[in-house]
Amino acid sequence: MITVYPGFHAVVLHRWAHACWTHGFKWPARFISHCARAFTGIEIHPAAKIGERVFFDHAMGVVVGETAEIGDGCTIYQGVTLGGTSLYKGTKRHPTLGKNVVVSAGAKVLGGFVVGDGAKIGSNAVVIKPVPAGATAVGIPARIIPSKEGESADVAAPQKFSAYGITQDDDPLSQAMRGLIDNASSQEHQIALLWQAIEKLSAQPGTKDCVPGDAARGESFEADKLTQLIGK
Repeated sequence: MITVYPGFHAVVLHRWAHACWTHGFKWPARFISHCARAFTGIEIHPAAKIGERVFFDHAMGVVVGETAEIGDGCTIYQGVTLGGTSLYKGTKRHPTLGKNVVVSAGAKVLGGFVVGDGAKIGSNAVVIKPVPAGATAVGIPARIIPSKEGESADVAAPQKFSAYGITQDDDPLSQAMRGLIDNASSQEHQIALLWQAIEKLSAQPGTKDCVPGDAARGESFEADKLTQLIGK
């Protein structure tokens, strides 16, 4: 049994609408576009350009603007908007998605910039600036997390595909907090070692004890507990 998704119907109907639009038949193109929106819940402007193997998954509420371009192999989930920030006709107002881009549920990509090949847009992110190839964009407004190896692991290796374009390790705030926790833990360890060394020197004959009573000779910073609170 072959299952045909609404996203497949939307793409097929869009290709008809786009063909009419490019040949100057604007009203038929609009009619097909409106029919596609009514039947599939996906609104794609007839002038938008869509590549091959584009997958709209559970794509109710997706809106694709007039000058938007979607590259080959992209995956787009429900509630995504590829919108514009300008009302001037004849200008590039909507984003261009490169190849194998993942745009997660509820994400808004707004503006006439480029999202590079293999990039990922996290759920509910609001992207208002270009995203480099292989990078991940998360948050409102979106923050850019560079690719560790210059390409997106999620699309480069299908067995590691992240369904909604982001993993737990992609949260920049969590990464920053983990870095601060590790640094604070390391600093406390160094301070404890210094006090222990001073204590040994003070214990030598003829040396005055200069170690205060409240000196932190041991470590009490609960790095593991704090790391668990923000997520490993």
